[in-house]
This record gives sequence, C-alpha cells and structure tokens, in this order.
Amino acid sequence: MTTSEVHTPRGPVTRKDVARHAGVSTAVVSYVVNGGPKKVAPATETKVRDAIRVLGYRPNATARALKMGSNRTLGLVIPDSSNPFWALLGHAVEGAAARRGYALLLTNSDNELDTEMRHIRNFAARQVDGVVLASVVFEPDLVELEGAEIRPVLLNHSAVAPGFNSVGVDLEAGARLAVEHLIGHGHTRIGLAMGITADNNADGREAGWRKALEAAGLPEGPLARDVFDRAGGYAAGQRLLAEPERPTAIFASSDMQAIGLLRAIREAGLSVPEDIAVASFDGSIEAEYCWPALTTVEQPVWEMAEAAVSALVGETRDEAPQHRIFPTQLRVRQSCGCP
Repeated sequence: MTTSEVHTPRGPVTRKDVARHAGVSTAVVSYVVNGGPKKVAPATETKVRDAIRVLGYRPNATARALKMGSNRTLGLVIPDSSNPFWALLGHAVEGAAARRGYALLLTNSDNELDTEMRHIRNFAARQVDGVVLASVVFEPDLVELEGAEIRPVLLNHSAVAPGFNSVGVDLEAGARLAVEHLIGHGHTRIGLAMGITADNNADGREAGWRKALEAAGLPEGPLARDVFDRAGGYAAGQRLLAEPERPTAIFASSDMQAIGLLRAIREAGLSVPEDIAVASFDGSIEAEYCWPALTTVEQPVWEMAEAAVSALVGETRDEAPQHRIFPTQLRVRQSCGCP
C-alpha cells in the first residue's frame, strides 16, 4: 500500500487498524509497542512503526495499565528541587525509571514533614508502582504505602531501615575525609556549618567532623546550625565569623550552605582560602563553578538512583530488602587551599 492509498480510520486509531495497515497480527503490534517475550524481525518492526506514524496511533496507557495491573509510574519525593543536588538526583531517578519503561511523578516536600506525608498519601491513592522517598526525617512513616501494597525505597538515606530498601552514603566517613583534608593543610581550629533536620536528629556529617578532630587531638571548633541552603550557610557563616576566636577553616554540611558561607566571608572582608579555608558536602555542579571552586565530598548520584529504581522495578526487586551504601569521593579544588 502506498502513502496515497492510506485509509485513515474514522475515530480513534486502534491496534487493529495498525495491524491491518502493516499486514501483521495485533499480537505483533503489541510486541513492538510494549515489548514482549517474542522478538520481531527488524523489517516487520519497521512496517509496524511506519503504520503507527502514518495513522497517528497512540497506545491507550490506561487500558494497558488495567490489563497489566500496573500503570508503570513511579513517585519521587525530594526536599527541594531548586537545590542543584536534589535536581540532579531527581534527574538521575527519572532517567533510571525511563530506561525501564516507567514514567516519574516528581514532588517537593519543601523540607516539611506534613507536605511529605501529603505526597505519600497522594501516591498511595494513585496506585503508583513504587515510591522513591528522600525523606526529611530519619524514620519516615510508610504506613500509607504499606496499606496500599506499594513498595517504597528510601533514597539518600544513611541508616538501615528494617524491612525496607534504602540507598545512601556513609555521611560520617565522607565528612571525615573533608575535615582530615583541612587538618592536613595545618588548620587546628575548624568550624562546622551544620544543617538542621526536620526531626532534629544527629547527622553523620556532624559525627564525622567531631571524630576527625578527636583523632587528630584537636579541640572542637565552633558550630553553627541553620537550614540546608544558601541562606542557612550565610547565616551560619556570620555567626561563625563573629566568634571571639575565629576558625581558620570551616566545613559546611552541604554545597549550598558553603556558597552562602562564601558570601559571608567575602562581606567580612576576608578571602578564601587565604584567611579561611572551606570544604563542603554533596558534589553538586554549583560546587565546581562557584569561586573559588569548592573542595567537596561528592555523592555518586547516578549509582544511587540506579540502585533505588532497581530495588522497585528492576533487577533487584525480588531480593530481600537491603541497605545499599555507596562510597563518597573528595573532589579537591581551590577553596581548601590546594592549587
């Protein structure tokens, strides 16, 4: 049949129309559109895809979901997609889901537990196939998902969550890497700009800072707590710089805090790293392109996202729940005093 002989069906184009146009069975069309156990010859697949294009066929995702018992959709809850670290992590989860044929619904909790719970209830009502949760608390309430028989995985989670899959990094070990590097530059008074968690639980980054100083026989420097963003780092930096004995180096618990800290240092008439050295945590793209570029503890975002999605709908979904911990890497740049 030539293009001029194409008969466009009246009303919505169906799978039968595509099969008739391509000269194949509806089962073959199904294999091409949805994938399946049988392989379709390349020439046959080309005919089917040409028919789909010419006729303008659009698969009915709702009908397919009802038939398969799955809507092939995952939910993702992150604290703040305006933060470059969370934006990158969300992008990585979306890619990992798409490679397995799943769409992603991304939501922001705005660092509020009530908002996080509202999104979880919404995902439970929508019957998504799984939820990736970067919670604002160490022990999130997953009862809604359990009741709906929806599998969750905790992302960027540093502790074991019995009965659930979780993915994260060793925060304490990563923080020690950064602080030990600052100690190696000869700093003996190292402050900490520490983020505030929604449940006010101790964070591994604070423990790593303390243990690195203790192991080196150094006293704890000043500590300032504020939110995990630029404004929080700026405010924490102002308080640290106002200390009677000002620190000569500061470890910030996130890259965004460190960027706010850089502004506070600059406004105080000081220079980084000449007057104060800075190191941070996360490894976001902002850390590389601010000035001076930040020495930071980099989290393996893409590997973490792959592990999280795999635990829900991929290669490891049938395995017993486990806690996956990934190593961090210290990215050395100018803010610590290295060339």
